[in-house]
Amino acid sequence: MIKTEPAGQPAATAISRRSLFALAGAGAALAATPAAAHSFGTGFTHAVASGEPAATSVLLWTRYVADVDTALTWQVSESEDFARPVAEGTVTASSSRDWCAKGIATGLSPDRWYFYRFLAPGGTPSPVGRTRTLPEGKTAGFRLAVFSCSNFGFGWFNAYGHAVEANDVDLAVHLGDYIYEYARGTYPDAGKGPAERVLEPATEIIALADYRLRYATYRADPDCQRLHQVLPMISVWDDHETANDSWKDGAENHQSATEGDWQVRKAAAKRAYREWMPVADEVYTTYQIGNLATLFKLDTRLEGREQQFSLETVMAGKTDPQALTAALSAFHDGAWANPERQLLGKAQESWLAEGLAASTAGGTHWQVLVQQVLMGNLRTPKNFAEAAGAGLPDYVRKRLVSAAAASGAGLPSNMDAWDGYPAARARVFKAALEADANLVVLAGDTHNAWAFDLAHEGTPVGVEFGGQSVSSPGFESYLTFVKPQDLTASLIAENSQLKWADTAQRGYMMVELTPARVATEYRFVAGVKQRSTQLAGTKRLTTEKGSGKLAV
Repeated sequence: MIKTEPAGQPAATAISRRSLFALAGAGAALAATPAAAHSFGTGFTHAVASGEPAATSVLLWTRYVADVDTALTWQVSESEDFARPVAEGTVTASSSRDWCAKGIATGLSPDRWYFYRFLAPGGTPSPVGRTRTLPEGKTAGFRLAVFSCSNFGFGWFNAYGHAVEANDVDLAVHLGDYIYEYARGTYPDAGKGPAERVLEPATEIIALADYRLRYATYRADPDCQRLHQVLPMISVWDDHETANDSWKDGAENHQSATEGDWQVRKAAAKRAYREWMPVADEVYTTYQIGNLATLFKLDTRLEGREQQFSLETVMAGKTDPQALTAALSAFHDGAWANPERQLLGKAQESWLAEGLAASTAGGTHWQVLVQQVLMGNLRTPKNFAEAAGAGLPDYVRKRLVSAAAASGAGLPSNMDAWDGYPAARARVFKAALEADANLVVLAGDTHNAWAFDLAHEGTPVGVEFGGQSVSSPGFESYLTFVKPQDLTASLIAENSQLKWADTAQRGYMMVELTPARVATEYRFVAGVKQRSTQLAGTKRLTTEKGSGKLAV
C-alpha cells in the first residue's frame, strides 16, 4: 500500500429509524467496555451479518459458541415478527470453523428488504438482522456505502456508525484492510490511539488462531456489528487481511525465517476471512444490479500479483545524479514497462474482459470495478522536497528527494498500486474501451480520498473514486510540515488525471448509481478518537454516462 505506515433520494427501506437502532441488540453495550475484557462468551457472540446479495438470494452469517457442534435454524421474513417466514433452513455452528455458520437464503423476491434471524436449539433467537436483494430489470437508482482501511487501534469506526444512522443506502461495500495484522503497539504506536481500543491478540497475527481472534476483536466493535446487522455487504480483501504489501508469493511484512512458510500463513488468513466474513469462497465474481450496473469484484492482491518493485532498490547506491538518472531511466523502459507483468493474473484478466463485453452487450448502464488499489496515475511533485521548507527530518527529506527523482523519470510514487503494473492496467483499459464500457473504478488502500479521470493513450476510459479510510491515518499523519490544501494543490498540478483529493480526513463514500450518472459523496467524520456519528463535511462529484470523465 501507499507508504503511510511502518517499512439524491434515500433508498426505500422497510424499517423505521427507531427499529433500526433496536436491531443493534446488545451491541451498544460493547462500547462501554474494552474489547480485551470480552471473552465473547457463549451463544450468539457477534450478532448477525449478510452478504453476497443477488436478485433472489442472500448469504446469512452468525456465530454461535457451545460445548458441541450445534444445528441452527435460520429464517427470513418480510416482517420483524417473523409471523410468516418466506425462507428457512439449517446450518451447523462448528468448532472447526470457529463457531461461525453461514446459510444461503434462496427463492426471495428481487429488490426487497427482508429481516432474518437464527434460532438455537430450544428457540433462543439471535439478534434480528436486515438485508436486501438486488433489483432485476429496469432500475432507477441504487446506493452503496463504500469503506476501506479500518484500523481498530487508531480509533472508533465512526464511518460505520454514520452509515447506519444515515440509513440511506442499499448495500455496504468494503474494499479491504478490514483488519490489520500488526502487534499491539505497532501502527499505532503505544499510546497513540484511544485507551479503550485494546487489540487482541497482543502479538502480530500469523497462525489461524491469531487471525480468528483478531476478527473476533474487530467484529465486537459496536458500529461494525450494527453495520453488518442492517446492511448486506460485498467485501474484498486487501493486504492487511494477510500482511502488509502482500503478493501471491510473499509480503513485505512476512519474514519466512521467523514466521514460517508464506503459503501456510496466507491459507490461514484466507480461511479466517471466509469464516468470519459474510462472503462466499469465490475470489472474484460479479453482482448484477438490474440493468443499472454490473459490479466486478476483483482480487488485485493474492491471486495473480507479481512482487512489487522497490524504487529504493533501483536507486540504492546511486549518489551521483547522472548515475541515478540512468538507473531510473533503465528501470522505466525495462522492468517497469514489461508487457507481460501481472497484477490480476491471466485468468482473472480474461474473465474481466469477457465480463465487461457481456455487461455492455446486455444493455447494462455502468461497469463498476470493486477493487483494492488506485488505478489513476499519481506522481510526487518534482519540487516537493524544496517546497516543504527547512527543518524536515533527514529520513523524510531523503524519501521526498527520491520520490521526486522518480517523478522526474516519469515514474509513480506507489509501486504497490496499479501504477506499479502499467502494462496490466493498459490491458484492462483496452478491454474497457473495446467493450464500450462506462467504467467506474472504486479503490481503497491509501487512506486518502481521490477522484481521477482515467485514460488510455489519450482516450477517456472512465473515472475512479478512491475512498478515504475509516480510521487509518493518511498523509496528514506524517507530512505534518505541509498544509493539506497545499499538498493537494501540488499533487493535482503534477498529475493531470487527478481532479480532486483530500489527504487529511477519515470517513467513507456514498456512491449513487442512476442510468444517467454516478455521483459520489465523500462523507468525512469529525474524528475517530471519540465515538461519534458527527460529520465534518462532505464533497460531491459526478460523472455523466458516456463522458468517461468527472464533471468538475
